[in-house]
Amino acid sequence: MTRRRPPARRRTRRPSKRQQQKDAQLMVFAVVAAAAIGLAVMVVNWLLAHWWVLLIALVLAVLAGIGWLSNRRQQARWEAVRAHGLRYGLSQLDALHYAKFEEAVRDLMRRDGCQDAQRVGGGGDLGADVKATDPLGRRWVIQCKHRRNGARGSAVGTPDLQVLNGTARPVHGADVAVIVTNGRVTGPAVTFAKQQRLHVVDRQTLAVWASGSRPLWELLRAVPPPRRPTSLS
Repeated sequence: MTRRRPPARRRTRRPSKRQQQKDAQLMVFAVVAAAAIGLAVMVVNWLLAHWWVLLIALVLAVLAGIGWLSNRRQQARWEAVRAHGLRYGLSQLDALHYAKFEEAVRDLMRRDGCQDAQRVGGGGDLGADVKATDPLGRRWVIQCKHRRNGARGSAVGTPDLQVLNGTARPVHGADVAVIVTNGRVTGPAVTFAKQQRLHVVDRQTLAVWASGSRPLWELLRAVPPPRRPTSLS
């Protein structure tokens, strides 16, 4: 008689190292989740037992929100007052850095009601230092030429106007293209500006605009007519 061989024992497969890591991570996650839930339950139970603490925190949060809103409104009011009464003298403008001069022109446009006025000057500005939309819907593109020595500095010439003329309308969509300087402007540049429907704000015009309260479009001749009413109108 032949003997039957005992059945071979199956080897139990041990979980791989990756599976062990996953199991350990799940265990840690379960422990952390249980601890977080337990802590949340403890906090809720404590707040229910000490409801007055929650009420005080809510009152403080409401008061803080009211204070924040009041502060924002006060800042907005002061900003409106400052913008409405904004004035510059020529000596102040002469003393500015050219970037600050561009910011001053932007602020004057905002004073005049151009709520979206922004300074865009810098590298690659393509001839536009300030852009703005006036309350009558016209798009203004302004190039600023600051002269540290004011009237004694180099004059703005035709090449400067040519840059503005080449980009203001086709690139920036200007209705009104303006060059503003605290210095002088050459005669040929003024003639070129008239021929190309550009506007020049020289030192004298800048003095009237910056130290007064009239908007720039009331000081310039042959400004394009208003567009259709916009959200800024």
